[in-house]
Amino acid sequence: MDNIDRRLIALLQRDATQPYAALGAAVGLSAGAAHERVRKLREQGVIRATTVDVDPAALDRGVLAFVLVDSTAWMGDRSEDFAAVPEIQEAHVIAGSASVLVKVRTATTEHLQDVLRRLYAIDGVSGTQATVVLETFFERPPDAGEDRDGPVSRPS
Repeated sequence: MDNIDRRLIALLQRDATQPYAALGAAVGLSAGAAHERVRKLREQGVIRATTVDVDPAALDRGVLAFVLVDSTAWMGDRSEDFAAVPEIQEAHVIAGSASVLVKVRTATTEHLQDVLRRLYAIDGVSGTQATVVLETFFERPPDAGEDRDGPVSRPS
């Protein structure tokens, strides 16, 4: 991956609906060359998906919590059990005092309590510690990085 690929990724992270002509112009390529580079980045798995960033509160998922999951067994082979809980947005096997960290979005704290009950039903789970988010300052995608020409310009 070179500097042009990094710049294309940064541009797509800001707005994935940009036409290839605009992407190409921003990085000094033709529309066709920009399209080909993006296609290759998808094939290589660098660009994993093109999604829509939706306000969770608009979908009645305004309660955000991070839950540390304790276990009595290795949880690395339990990914399907965690994925079966639709309110879990992310699940990570971690090192430290807990075994798994999950990001959960629900409508209410009562609904969060139900999710915690379902986590306890996963074989090997021995405890949870939930931290409810009161306010989110920001969320951002991974930074594509700066290239030798500097960062991709951001709108002001």
